[in-house]
Amino acid sequence: MNLHHLFADTGDRTVRYALSGAGGGFARTLLAQTRHLDRLTPAVLCDRDVERLRTMLLDLGHRPSELRVCSTARDVATAADEGCVVLVADDALLHAAPWDILVEATGSPADGYAMAHEALTHGRHVAMVSKEVDSVAGLHLADLAKENGVVYTTADGDQPANLIALVTWAELLGLDIVAIGKSSEYDLVLDPGAGTVTQLDTTVPAPELTGLLTLGEDTRATLAARAAAVAALPVGATADYCEMAVVATNTGFRPDVERLHYPVARIAELADIYSLREDGGVLHRPGAVDVFSALRLPDEASFAGGVFVVVRTTDQVTWETLRGKGHVVSRDGRYAAIYLPYHLMGVETPLSLLSAVLHHRPSGGTDPRAHAALAGRAQHDLPEGTVLTMGGHHHDVTGVQAVLLRDEDTPADIAPLYLAAHATLARPVAAGELITMADLADADENLRQAWTLGRSSRATVTGGAR
Repeated sequence: MNLHHLFADTGDRTVRYALSGAGGGFARTLLAQTRHLDRLTPAVLCDRDVERLRTMLLDLGHRPSELRVCSTARDVATAADEGCVVLVADDALLHAAPWDILVEATGSPADGYAMAHEALTHGRHVAMVSKEVDSVAGLHLADLAKENGVVYTTADGDQPANLIALVTWAELLGLDIVAIGKSSEYDLVLDPGAGTVTQLDTTVPAPELTGLLTLGEDTRATLAARAAAVAALPVGATADYCEMAVVATNTGFRPDVERLHYPVARIAELADIYSLREDGGVLHRPGAVDVFSALRLPDEASFAGGVFVVVRTTDQVTWETLRGKGHVVSRDGRYAAIYLPYHLMGVETPLSLLSAVLHHRPSGGTDPRAHAALAGRAQHDLPEGTVLTMGGHHHDVTGVQAVLLRDEDTPADIAPLYLAAHATLARPVAAGELITMADLADADENLRQAWTLGRSSRATVTGGAR
């Protein structure tokens, strides 16, 4: 998208945004990029650690006189009138300042939902970064946005919005999409000389992997051998399942299996791997959303948490021509992979904010539906009274394995994973069982209602799911 196109017929209007979770990593990338855009400005920033937030803003080049820490609504209004960037610890103060769109980036299901709900019902747009919120309440928030004549959108720069955009592009071109997805957050980097593989800051022995760099004749056998070779490393981050739940609701692509396939794959193999099983791939059916672990050598470029679509080829001459130009086409010529090897977090988010406010256009899907549900299975027996604590970088829920269920496989009383987060179990849950609403003693009532209302009003259209 071209920034000049975004500003067409908008005069000299400057878009003002509020930002929750403003001290986090995603927020910093947005705030840093905003410094380079004259037509976009932060109005009020909310974070529990205001002093840390202020220090970050000074590090980004803001002058001390530009920043005002406020603790009352009157102070917020005064500081905003004087052109200051307002910093608050209490989200109740957000609405005391004028702004156009909320960027919700707390990662907190209950708090994020409350802030988004407040914004939408007061006629302000919302760009949702907190996938935890969207996976529970996104359908209801979309309804609220429509009722109030504003935009509710995923945020460019995060994988869900990037993948939804790539799918939209491919569908507009009439491409026959078989699978869509992204790479997991951290690559598997193989050092053939040392016989080790590294994922972020963890290195483990994996001597067998050196002999598995090439996809054998039996694709699934090679993938199984690779998985065994890196079994010491974690696979299946909760955040990945959550992001693919957001993608599913906005595209209609759904999980092929509830734990996703997570193949250990090289980029050039994606078209072979994400083909149908009768053609040697992993898919039981077309229309799948999935995640892969990118395998590469130390001197090879990363997939960088990027996104992909795999399509059926039609005219063989066309796709053989494209193979010759370096595009990823399967060995049998029946499938091709098209991909964007990046997601730039908040660096790209200004596109969403400007598009929503200036053109009333979301970055994500325009008709989200209940195509899939992010749920959880007990990893071991969980006794009554267990608190399902959410924590860690990927917002895992202690003792619970994230799963992504197709709509037809979703029990009516399922508890979405991030409604269960922080709740207390009202009764024991055996290992392998799904967490249900009846299992939760004290789930957030507002979130529960949002989940129920959203699923009810935006149930999958008969015949519309893939």
